[in-house]
Amino acid sequence: MHDEIKIAPTLIVPTGTQVVLRLDMPKSGSSDFYPKGTIAEIVTPPADGGLIYGVRCPDGGELELHRQQFSILKQMKAGPLGDPSYALSQDELRPYIIYQCIVGSRAFGLDRDDSDVDRRGVYLPPAELQWSLYGVPEQLEFRESEECYWEIEKFIGLALKANPNILECLFTPLVERSSEVGDALVRQRAIFLSKLVYQTYNGYVMSQFKKLEQDLRASGEIKWKHAMHLIRLLLQGICVLKDGAVPVRVAEHREELLAIRAGSVSWNEVNRWRLSLHSDFEQAFQTSLLPEVPDYARANELLLWARRRMVEVKHVSR
Repeated sequence: MHDEIKIAPTLIVPTGTQVVLRLDMPKSGSSDFYPKGTIAEIVTPPADGGLIYGVRCPDGGELELHRQQFSILKQMKAGPLGDPSYALSQDELRPYIIYQCIVGSRAFGLDRDDSDVDRRGVYLPPAELQWSLYGVPEQLEFRESEECYWEIEKFIGLALKANPNILECLFTPLVERSSEVGDALVRQRAIFLSKLVYQTYNGYVMSQFKKLEQDLRASGEIKWKHAMHLIRLLLQGICVLKDGAVPVRVAEHREELLAIRAGSVSWNEVNRWRLSLHSDFEQAFQTSLLPEVPDYARANELLLWARRRMVEVKHVSR
């Protein structure tokens, strides 16, 4: 199934990369040739829109090669080690999804008729894949259907860091399927909440704010959907620190947020609200009853229990 070497033709191999010839190549001005397996070095990557690489061989001779005519030495030496695709494809890992939910605009209550359905969740691979030389991917991503599933250890690690996207998965009201392990993640979701929410959410907000300002300077316009989500994140972060839960649905602020998305509110008004919310966010941080850090010990116990369950029984999702 994995006899052929996989090539990503859209990625340019940089200058200085050591490569291996995949076939015999004639030497310039000679009847001799460089045999398959010869090591060479990229000296000139393709020009814009081009397809030809210039490579230099050990004797100083140079060749012009298409990407299909060489392999990257580092990848060739590694072989299938650490490459999950040599074990199973992403589609073959689908049966191990243990938790699937809907996040994004539809979960927030900010969707329109043309809004995507963003599905996220967790997958738990069987022990033989987890322990194998090839390993398993940290996430399964199906772009056409707007789906993404994190391997359980990656998911728990991101939740402990108060990643907003991950926390929303645990608190969304739109759960499409779950399992014994998925139910346990949701039941114990409070162990992931801590005052780290203040730093993480602030980081996301400030990054988005800088992009909006750059857009404003460059074109005099901003992406109103991004402005809406900036305000939503601040509102969400304040509630997490105050109430110890992630309010995925925006509830009473829905109309105000939709007005921002529609561009019905000026940027000055949005920015004033942002500054006011930042003040509320800081106050909520100062008075929050959440712990300083999440419960790493219980999160680790949860992960180990999930791994053992995958050894003990075959997972059956509902």
